Amino acid sequence: MMGVRHFLSLEDLSLDELWAVLDLAASVKATPEKYAHALNGKSLAMIFQKKSTRTRVSFETGMFQLGGMALFLGASDIQIGRGESIADTARVISRYNSMIMARVYGHDVLEEMAAHATVPVINGLSDALHPCQVLADLQTMRERFGDIRGLTFTYVGDGNNMAHSLMMGCARAGVNVRIAAPSGYEPDIAYVAAARSHGQVTGAEVVVMNDPVAAVADSHVVYTDVWASMGQEEEQAQRLIDFEGFQVNGRLMSAANNDAIFMHCLPAHRGEEVSAEVCDGPQSVIFDEAENRLHAQKALMLFLLGAG
Repeated sequence: MMGVRHFLSLEDLSLDELWAVLDLAASVKATPEKYAHALNGKSLAMIFQKKSTRTRVSFETGMFQLGGMALFLGASDIQIGRGESIADTARVISRYNSMIMARVYGHDVLEEMAAHATVPVINGLSDALHPCQVLADLQTMRERFGDIRGLTFTYVGDGNNMAHSLMMGCARAGVNVRIAAPSGYEPDIAYVAAARSHGQVTGAEVVVMNDPVAAVADSHVVYTDVWASMGQEEEQAQRLIDFEGFQVNGRLMSAANNDAIFMHCLPAHRGEEVSAEVCDGPQSVIFDEAENRLHAQKALMLFLLGAG
């Protein structure tokens, strides 16, 4: 019998499984009624060290739509906030719930949780990775372009958790990746190496550079994220200076393909990492992308519980 499956990173899915989850996400979106009772009697414990809009609402709503229920557990609401170990928390919650989703600061928290949980643990975001968002992003790209293999995807901005997961997810899916970040803000070299190793299998090229105009040239997808992530607020003023020239605006988008789309994981700071004309313009698919968090995560939960 297969052991419990976790989803801390896109690496936790084989390539065939990644496509299977994305196919299931499309089915869940097209025919939600088919899955309305798939997780009857199941429950999802949602642990939040960080605030959330999309992650909380999409997981909670998704479980309800699948016939299950979700429990919101803020860090200050449970004993983990008073010093109970992560291991004990994972062991106890596993006795009550079918799955655990955690949105945390350190990725090591998720790894420790998964090591001691006896039910699937899902990464709802860590400082290192945000794989659930990338499932929704790949679903959105497939809806727009059909077969996404061979497309060029450009991420402009901070080499953060989104850049890490996007690099690995896109390279895994056969999409060429360009990351344009200011000097000193490039993605972690370990994740660049992982993405390039996937690219060797799928034929996808992974390039990191410091020139956003050159990176965006002829791209099919242009993506950005906030310049200061949660926990980096005190760096905001310095980052506004360091990221000058990295705003995704009409001028930058004009270097991309005519049919290029603009993507953002949200929340967006219009006037900083993206201009309002792009964020709210005809090339933007940011709200389709946000909606697909619901469908992709429903598919993921069905997959992890063997109910898909």
